[in-house]
Amino acid sequence: MYAVIETGGKQYKVSEEQVVFIEKLEAEAGDTVTFDVVAVGTDDGIKVGTPYVDGAKVSAEVLKNGKGKKIRVATYKPKKGEKRTLGHRQPYTKVQIKSIEA
Repeated sequence: MYAVIETGGKQYKVSEEQVVFIEKLEAEAGDTVTFDVVAVGTDDGIKVGTPYVDGAKVSAEVLKNGKGKKIRVATYKPKKGEKRTLGHRQPYTKVQIKSIEA
């Protein structure tokens, strides 16, 4: 059984006991969060919601909040002597899927 959840403007295909890195949530480590379910796949077939499946929910436990690896972005304008380097670390939340109810 799997489910397609929506969080942070993205959709993720998840199954039970899977660990997923998602966009940062306002939750601390050890908290339980629930997600909106867009679709549920079972042995009988797939059930797609409009926009969400009624009565379906996915529960997950927050393992930790963190930041990804740093990426470097360089901008340059020729003949102007203008250069600069920027860095960015995307924040994330690591969650483990506990249960899928459909």
